[in-house]
Amino acid sequence: MHEAPESPAFRQLEQLVHHLGEEQAGFRRRALAAEARVRVLETAMQQGGDSASLERLRVLEDENADLRARVVYATERTRQLLARVHFLRQQQGRAIPGATSGGTRG
Repeated sequence: MHEAPESPAFRQLEQLVHHLGEEQAGFRRRALAAEARVRVLETAMQQGGDSASLERLRVLEDENADLRARVVYATERTRQLLARVHFLRQQQGRAIPGATSGGTRG
């Protein structure tokens, strides 16, 4: 069995997976920052915040919910793309790091 060279589509898929992972990390950082801002505002509210602070808190909570949804979506897409990469590597007869052998090949 010979090993086929990586196709342009395969390289593009790997780049997409890498980009999606970076995007997910960015969403996670933004979500953590939004959570920190919410905690600060909640503390301020407990100490007698004003209506502007309440509105800002609502906006931050909405942003945090949106960022969490994006992280979930990016995580799922990353898993899907990684599954495709693993499948393509199996089709090319290449070893997959961390995978156990045990399937039959035909």
